[in-house]
Amino acid sequence: MNRLLQLLFFIASLLGTTSTDAAEKPNIILIMADDFGYECVTANGGQSYQTPNLDRLAAAGMRFEHCHVQPLCTPTRVQLMTGRYNVRNYLNFGTLPRTETTFAHLLKKDGYATAICGKWQLGKELDAPQHFGFDEALLWQHTRRPPRYANAGLELNGVEKQYPEGSYGPTEINNFALDFISRKKDAPFFLYYPMMLTHDPFQPTPDSPDWDPTINSENKLKNVKHFADMTAYMDKMIGLLDAKLGELGIRDNTLLIFIGDNGTHSSVTSQFKGSSFQGGKGKTTHRGHHVPMIASWPSVIKQSRVSSDLISGADFLPTICEATGVSIPGHVDGVSFLPQLRGEKGTARDWLYSWYSPRQGADMNVREFAFDHQFTLYRTGQLYDLMADPEETKPLNPATLTGESAAAAKKLQAALDQFKDARPVELDQQFQQSMKGDEKPKKKKKTKNK
Repeated sequence: MNRLLQLLFFIASLLGTTSTDAAEKPNIILIMADDFGYECVTANGGQSYQTPNLDRLAAAGMRFEHCHVQPLCTPTRVQLMTGRYNVRNYLNFGTLPRTETTFAHLLKKDGYATAICGKWQLGKELDAPQHFGFDEALLWQHTRRPPRYANAGLELNGVEKQYPEGSYGPTEINNFALDFISRKKDAPFFLYYPMMLTHDPFQPTPDSPDWDPTINSENKLKNVKHFADMTAYMDKMIGLLDAKLGELGIRDNTLLIFIGDNGTHSSVTSQFKGSSFQGGKGKTTHRGHHVPMIASWPSVIKQSRVSSDLISGADFLPTICEATGVSIPGHVDGVSFLPQLRGEKGTARDWLYSWYSPRQGADMNVREFAFDHQFTLYRTGQLYDLMADPEETKPLNPATLTGESAAAAKKLQAALDQFKDARPVELDQQFQQSMKGDEKPKKKKKTKNK
């Protein structure tokens, strides 16, 4: 069999291609930290935290300087897993419509073992992870919302599981990841790892001087100073996972990607490239959606590289599909950056698009915008020069635009025009109906309590 594979690979190389079918399919691990902005990684210029494992992966792999996701967690998760902009499929906070196709569906159909571990927050149905293509799952905030850190409550394949006193949720999640890749090392696997760290409450980790193994509440020992401890612990978990891949002899053929799900919490102020940097989670400025991105794939990325290409949260599904030889669905909005991982030019984006509407309550407010390296244009007409005004406080006057700014406005307006009618009417109708449904039980409950 090995000689046959070698022959097929040789034939493919003569034809000028290296087909994933002919070569060994890679393992895929996608790690996403929670509330962790671009400024927090030392390799990016961060000066407040210790991220030696991420820095090491970046030093031997590929670091992306312009990865942008949604400003809030659920909108990013929906976009990441489906490869589609929120305008097409985002219903409300905490929901992934069950009609959607995810990257796990696609890889599972192609024979990959699939697993998810970490934060869910995408639907309380017991079968939700399996419905969306994951064979195995260890999750927080699936069927309930207990503490996630000290003495966490998690769900193992939908079954509620309480860990013993002294346990730490992120460690239990990481142990699941280590076990999964150990059991599946002999066949291609896909592990999606949306971490619980570094989301608030900012509490001590087992490596903190004030760690208390007896607490069972997210309201105790909270202090923003612990964000540094949580960042170090997150980095430590990634280091353990990376080391296990090496120990199993599968590191070279594993594509490991690390990103954040949105900007850092606003209560966190870090030092970044010599200046103070306040987190901007929830904002549509760069502080809210600019996140770190590091890719490591030793058999493909053989030397350190830095890319300034624009990367969208929608781009990960098509990239993973192309890397594994799986057909990319025609309805996705993402653009594969696999060529860039291979050291090729690829299809660099001219702009990125965002439709952002958190919908954590009845508010249906939408902020829709397109941007490139220098300018942001909102659907409402405000144009900002990000080089001169990164906080977007001084909109440019359209009547005075000339040269580069006029050309940028025209380009970004054309991008917005592509999505003018992209929002399905039934999604907003469904959202409004769900809000009415939520009101009724609350009224009954209040009457009953009286």
